Amino acid sequence: MTKANIDISTEEKLKEAARVVFTRKGFAATTVRDIAAEANINLALVNYYFRSKEKLFDLIMAETIQKLFEKIRPIIYDETTSITEKIESIVDHYLELLIANPDFPLFIVNELLSGAKRLPIMTDNGKMFLNSYFVKQLGALRMEGKINFHPVNIIMNMIGMIIFPFLARPLLLKSGALGESEFRAIVEERKKLIPLWLTQITNL
Repeated sequence: MTKANIDISTEEKLKEAARVVFTRKGFAATTVRDIAAEANINLALVNYYFRSKEKLFDLIMAETIQKLFEKIRPIIYDETTSITEKIESIVDHYLELLIANPDFPLFIVNELLSGAKRLPIMTDNGKMFLNSYFVKQLGALRMEGKINFHPVNIIMNMIGMIIFPFLARPLLLKSGALGESEFRAIVEERKKLIPLWLTQITNL
């Protein structure tokens, strides 16, 4: 194995350990020593690769949120697809990402509840969403009188339906109400159910 491969392996191991600890303890309560212990790597190596927990946190947040939005942007700015088609694609992409990163919603919620101001990238991407063609399509429905509520309600309902099962996941698994395979099967079902629920509720 080359030195470059060793470096990549160590760096990825540290990032994965940091994701676990940040999710469990939050940014403020996490120390570099915690991350080193989780990764089973010498404390000095954490400082060597990332200099500080702030830099490591920012890197992890940037990478994860970038994954969250990079596949969504083409969908919500597509002027050739219908609202229903966009909802179906958004739900499918978000759920696929969260299946691969099931602790991410809990991590974000913990940071928001802590009053942290370390999430500017989330704000920027949120603005991208609200300025999208998707939101313009929803706004047009309201202007035409086809819906009599703010279109952001549709987005909030969609995001809530996507994220809440992952927030409840630790309790469901720990209580034995669901196993990991059952939880994943339910999430797969939601890829079809969420668009169906949203279109029926809002008459889209």
